Amino acid sequence: MIEAVLFDLDDTLHDDTRTYRRAAERVANEVAAERGVDARRLFEGYVREAENFWQTLSPQAFNVPLVGLRARMWATALRSVGLDDARLAERCGAAYNEYRRAYLQLWPGALQLLLSLRARGCKLALITNGMAETHREKIVLLQLEDVFDEIFIADEVGLIKPDVRLFALAAQRLGVPAERCAMVGDRYERDVRGAHDAGMFTVWVNVRDEALPPGAPAPDVIVGGIAEVEAALPLRPSGT
Repeated sequence: MIEAVLFDLDDTLHDDTRTYRRAAERVANEVAAERGVDARRLFEGYVREAENFWQTLSPQAFNVPLVGLRARMWATALRSVGLDDARLAERCGAAYNEYRRAYLQLWPGALQLLLSLRARGCKLALITNGMAETHREKIVLLQLEDVFDEIFIADEVGLIKPDVRLFALAAQRLGVPAERCAMVGDRYERDVRGAHDAGMFTVWVNVRDEALPPGAPAPDVIVGGIAEVEAALPLRPSGT
């Protein structure tokens, strides 16, 4: 039986992709109206920069303030449409951060799932590759700060998923053996593979309908959304 459930944050408990894309699109449209550039090209340029950063995240990034980093991402995107303007890039970064905060919203049923698991006696942890600079605020805005027994943010613990040591640390802090922990996440390589290698039960929330990587160990369970997670977990029956 599972005694502890670990959750990823972005695109698992809330629709981070929609949130950041809406914020980036709004910034791009504002710049296009002001400077007469192609809004779609600018938006796509920023998305490329942001996705490349998170896909290649390493511990070396921990020492770089994320606010300044986003301004640099916008600076690169602006140059792709012929604008070399550092002050404009800083404005874009600040506006993007503001809009992104405004669009934050949990997936329907996410909070109810967490509260139900707590009511059933499960310990809960949040494990994210995000940075404390932005993710502590995000957790508060999503009203999740009091839901979890432990919160692990990459730059605070100095570890990045899929590092097995991060999952082992979470199990240790929760006081639950790894084989009695479940990991729930939307990214196969970061969430599922790392937890599998740590000996945990794995739930892949496959929101993008992705194929399993060739030769990769299958998750214990694949679901299409967060609302399906509780029924997929091997838990003690309610009330026992």
